[in-house]
Amino acid sequence: MLALAAYTAATTMTAVAVWRLPAVLYGDAHRRALWGCYLGFALALWLKSPGVISLMNNQPITDLSVLLKHYVSTLAILAILTYVVASYGKTDEAVIPRHVAVARWIERVAWKAATGMLALMTVLFFTVVDRSRPSTDFVPDHAGQWGAVLYETIFYVYLGTASAVTCYQWSSARRRAETRLLRTGLGLMAIAMAIGVAYVAIRTSFMWVTLATDLDADVNHSLGVYTEFMQIALFMIFAAGVSVPTTTAAASRWRTWRALWNLYPLWHDLVTAFPDVPFQKPASRWREVLRTAPPMDVRLDRWTQDIADVVEQLRHHASPVLLPVIEEAVDAAGDPEAGAEALWIKAALANAKAGRRSTVPAPALPSKPIASTVAEVTWLLRVEEAYAAATDLQVQELMATAEAEELALEMEEMAL
Repeated sequence: MLALAAYTAATTMTAVAVWRLPAVLYGDAHRRALWGCYLGFALALWLKSPGVISLMNNQPITDLSVLLKHYVSTLAILAILTYVVASYGKTDEAVIPRHVAVARWIERVAWKAATGMLALMTVLFFTVVDRSRPSTDFVPDHAGQWGAVLYETIFYVYLGTASAVTCYQWSSARRRAETRLLRTGLGLMAIAMAIGVAYVAIRTSFMWVTLATDLDADVNHSLGVYTEFMQIALFMIFAAGVSVPTTTAAASRWRTWRALWNLYPLWHDLVTAFPDVPFQKPASRWREVLRTAPPMDVRLDRWTQDIADVVEQLRHHASPVLLPVIEEAVDAAGDPEAGAEALWIKAALANAKAGRRSTVPAPALPSKPIASTVAEVTWLLRVEEAYAAATDLQVQELMATAEAEELALEMEEMAL
């Protein structure tokens, strides 16, 4: 059960780190620090998993996973403190708020202390810690050994102090939060750090008690199981806490991704016919929607501009009477406006591919009350749906009707 929970927590944190990977390339210091938290905790959880521990214990350096776990955990702690400071942003105020000044001071001290702490722990690990036998849970397996107690105490003092500080800061920030989602997220993060403080207190007390008292092996095992579950719960609650405030952003990203996916066929057909319009040659559907650069919202905005540019050029490939003929034909359809535009695009595109072009452009498509990119994307998705439903036979019939009407108009003009 404990192994399953460990793998689940490690996989969850890894998935979150991968999901937030674009923040490293395009994010600010705030989001980069948050990603550092995810990465550090993910690595620490994998180094605590039974499979990785077994693998590392087969290496020449016994219990190497423990030392590496403490390294990456320290980096994760520093990332958390950086995240706290970055959350406050830069301020030009003459008098910096006390909580901001304290957070900045703690971050500076933490980085300096971490350097000395890791150096000291590394020396202790290779000198006074008894590593004659590999361990599965370092603290219970080294109960009563002063070298291991000293080694772990140094790390736990640092971890407990950082957890207590961040718990206080996030609890305080929760009271100042402006939205419910942010308050919820900060509350969960504070709870996670409170669990961290309790975890450190229990493990540290246990180690020092074992120096003076021989505890039963079952007690050692039970304590290891309970505290491991505490730490797994800490990571899961922390991951939930930092994710809650971004649910709105996640929903927005999902909508953007779906818009790119659904709009691809229309965009691809248009920019393939007019390859000079897009900035780069279009790729496959999956590659286009899974690109990490530029960001999705930028690409979606660019696609709408590409479509608009091509539609403007298609006016040279459509007869003046094409749109009225199409509007009359789809007047009774479910979405006549989008259907008429889709059929006009498909017919004009067929003319363009056939090499039929007029020096005098056809009248522009009717203007629409579109005031934002979101509204424009919504409209284009309606057009794309009608575009996908239109058949080549339907387009050919409409083009033939338009040509017949245009010919009739020319005959009338000649008669006059």
